[in-house]
This record gives sequence, C-alpha cells and structure tokens, in this order.
Amino acid sequence: MIIIFFILGLIIGSFLNAVVYRLNAVESLLERSHCPHCKKKIRWFDNIPLLSFIILSAKCRDCGEKISWQYPVTEFLTGVVFALIGNYFFLSYDSASWLLTAYYLVIFSLLTVIFIYDLKYMEIPMLILWMGVVVTVVYFLAADWQSFRLATSILDLKTMSGVMGGLVAFMFFFGLAAYSKETWMGYGDAYIGMLAGFIVGWPNIIWTLVLSFAVGAIISIGLIIARKKTMKSQVPFAPFLVLSVFLIIILPQIFPVLKYFPLYF
Repeated sequence: MIIIFFILGLIIGSFLNAVVYRLNAVESLLERSHCPHCKKKIRWFDNIPLLSFIILSAKCRDCGEKISWQYPVTEFLTGVVFALIGNYFFLSYDSASWLLTAYYLVIFSLLTVIFIYDLKYMEIPMLILWMGVVVTVVYFLAADWQSFRLATSILDLKTMSGVMGGLVAFMFFFGLAAYSKETWMGYGDAYIGMLAGFIVGWPNIIWTLVLSFAVGAIISIGLIIARKKTMKSQVPFAPFLVLSVFLIIILPQIFPVLKYFPLYF
C-alpha cells in the first residue's frame, strides 16, 4: 500500500511541477507538457517521473538544455509525503479514513504548489491558497457533521478550531507586516498563515508558528554561513510554514508521545 501511495505521489508531483510553471507563465493546464526552453512537446516516454530525468541525464532530448532539479526533487518528495499519509492515515476497512486521507493528499498537493511557487517567485499563488481554504472548509464541515454528537466543546469541532487557528495566525502575520511595512513579513504571509492555522487548528497553530520560525532561522543562518544570502536578503517564509504544517500533522503519528505534549491535542 505504501508503494502504491508513493507511485501516486510521483505522478501527482510531476503534475504539480507543471502547475507551478503554468501558473507563472499563465498557460493552460490542458496542454501537453513542453520544454520551457525550446517549447517542443515532451514525448510520453520522456515524461515518466524520476526515471525520465535519469535516462535523459537531466537534459532535454531536443535542445539539450538542462532540466531543473526542481522536477525530480518535487516528484520524489511528493511521493514520500503521499507514502507517509497513506501509511499513517489510510485504513482500507475504515471509510472515515478514506475521507481524511483524500483530504490530506489534496491539501498537501496544494501546499506543495505554494511551497515551490513562493520559493521560486517570492509570491503566494492566491488561487491555490483559496482552493486550499475551500477544500478544508468542505472537509471540516463533512467531518463535523459525522462527529457533532461526540463533541464536548466547541473547539472539538474541526471547523471552529480551524477558524480560531486561522484568525490567530492571520492577525499575527498581518500585524508583523503592518508594523514593519512589509520588511519582516509580506501581507501574503498573513494569508498562508491563515490557511496553515485553519488546517492545524487551535492550539496546534502555536507550535506550527514556533516550528516555522525555528526552521526558518536555522536555514537562514545556514545560507548566510554558506554566503548564499546576507542579513538583508529576503527569504520566502511560506516554505517554512508549509513544512511545519506537515510536521505538526505527521510527527505525532510517528511519535505518539507528542500527542500528550502541552498545547497539543
């Protein structure tokens, strides 16, 4: 089952690469894939995730231009994410787990697009972000409909917990952007923060924010030491937030003891 989810992730990862490129180039997703350099259509056997990159030696068959490492890395990591989700959330005999798994596969696909897009272009693709909000609202309402009678408080409802988490994160980042006049954070970060808070809910958004800033600080310091960035360089924050959302969701499944950590539920 893990292998099936991994292969599915490779395929979806390839599609997500195309989404990122075509969103920026304002091209239709219905067209066949083509080389960004020579514009030649990519043959089907040159479009196999990971394998084609290796066989082609990371070069376009037609023009010989190098293929970005973004493509195989995204495919592989999406495969890993899908495999982890399938392993820890999917149960073939439990219909509720099917819905949860489908939600996580979709939402992390959308978050992957945001991750790559912000990393490449220093911009949040708002269309993808609002798609994430809609998908989350639909899933939370469906989940709350099934578990409403079991709720002991309003925060036991995913929708209400998500709304609170989203508002807290949005106001936090909006405040930073406004106070610093967008030198510390951009207003786009407030929206991705809202989506992150909506997904993990309250109070999990607290640890998500702490983790995102910790990861951001470590990576930024590493880039400065490696002389890839300076103290004045801008670093996209959405990738750190997306990574933190994934870790907050998956780590308690790998290490169940984390579920009893203060502020986690």
